[in-house]
Amino acid sequence: MSLRLSFCGGAGKVTGSNFLVENEHGKILIDCGIEQGADVAVEEVYGPFPYDPRNIDALVVTHSHLDHVGRIPKLVRDGFKGKIFMTPPTRDLAALILLDSVNILQEEALRLGREPLYSDVDVETVFSLVETLDYHIEKEAAPGLSIYLRNTGHILGSASVRITGDDGTVLALTGDIGNSPSPLLPDWEPVPDADALLMESVYGDRNHPSRKERVDVLRNTLARAIERGGTILIPAFSLERTQLMLYELSNFFSAKELPEVPVFLDSPLAIKVTAVYEKWGMTYFKQETEDEMKREGSVFSFPFLKQTLRPEESRAIENISGSKIIIAGAGMSHGGRIGRWEARYLPDSASTLLIIGYQAPGSPGRRMMEGAKSVRIGGEEVTIRAAVENLEGWSAHADRDELLKFAEAALAGKRTKTIFTALGEPAAERFLAQRIHDYLGGNAVVPEAGETWEITKSGVKRI
Repeated sequence: MSLRLSFCGGAGKVTGSNFLVENEHGKILIDCGIEQGADVAVEEVYGPFPYDPRNIDALVVTHSHLDHVGRIPKLVRDGFKGKIFMTPPTRDLAALILLDSVNILQEEALRLGREPLYSDVDVETVFSLVETLDYHIEKEAAPGLSIYLRNTGHILGSASVRITGDDGTVLALTGDIGNSPSPLLPDWEPVPDADALLMESVYGDRNHPSRKERVDVLRNTLARAIERGGTILIPAFSLERTQLMLYELSNFFSAKELPEVPVFLDSPLAIKVTAVYEKWGMTYFKQETEDEMKREGSVFSFPFLKQTLRPEESRAIENISGSKIIIAGAGMSHGGRIGRWEARYLPDSASTLLIIGYQAPGSPGRRMMEGAKSVRIGGEEVTIRAAVENLEGWSAHADRDELLKFAEAALAGKRTKTIFTALGEPAAERFLAQRIHDYLGGNAVVPEAGETWEITKSGVKRI
């Protein structure tokens, strides 16, 4: 008896998380995400799954980012009828993320001459199958397979998944690991009780600045940008990054560390996501932030923040003269309202673009981060005269040393025989695996897409 782990997505790539875990009795999927970035092959998004969705007993979702949930409605459309397990905040956030993605994916399908990946009806069907599961509860998810969730501190509701077979073999998968310590979320919880561990490695080959350093750089960069008198653009992921920016801006303005300039949250999705953060904050935030919420009511708002939900409110932002800050999606500048503002303000040398998160290869954000003098937005080439500032350390992912610390905590339990490094670019996966081997004496494997591995209590082997 053993477990089998198949890398259906997420090997050698940051996005497209999709892993199949099975034994003789049951089959569980971990995540069913979409691949993102301009270099993604169309077939990897629109093509068939490498398994029959009708034969899958359950799906466990680690968190609500699109690259972990984006193909779930297609999975359901293609015949999946099992239970979908996720934490309560993940349920609320995933509903927003998936409904928001419908129109974007329909436009993309039209451009590609493809049938849309899914519809609103498919998304509704998804949530009729959802059963919420909180941290630290053992739950039978499929015949002969039970699951147990732990907090990874990545975004609100994020979880690692421990899967135990009926013979006692244990495999754990991290999803994404948080950039702890976070101002909002508790630190990640270690996973010391698995025979094999699959862990993410987005930043497996580099470190972030400390929280104090990145906050100081953000404050100083904003101060310079405001002094220049131009518009400050922050392409921000609607989920987590936007809330972090609002939290830090609120602190800056409250402490009189920045001049009071208008701030616009110009993203309907980010506005709704922030409301979910407010809803669950008193239960899922770290204790200090919960105490702050009790004192202040909100940690995301301040008097001169304007949330522009309606299109006419968004358009009116252009009428505001002088320095202003616009936070809008998408975080890699590949869609959303930020595109209109980039087309308007990137040619202006007084403007500033702040890049504050991971930019997938081929994305407009990645090209700007790498120094491009122009970028294609909405089908037109836009000249870049604005200052482009790449602010490191704001990713919600753990960095190299923190990932190594996570691996060390797993190996300290003396049970884990093998660590798979996945969900990263190939160089990052290899670098982290080498570190685990050299610094911790652990057996680390860099899997390839499509591989299947057998997990036993004594070790792993490729089959």
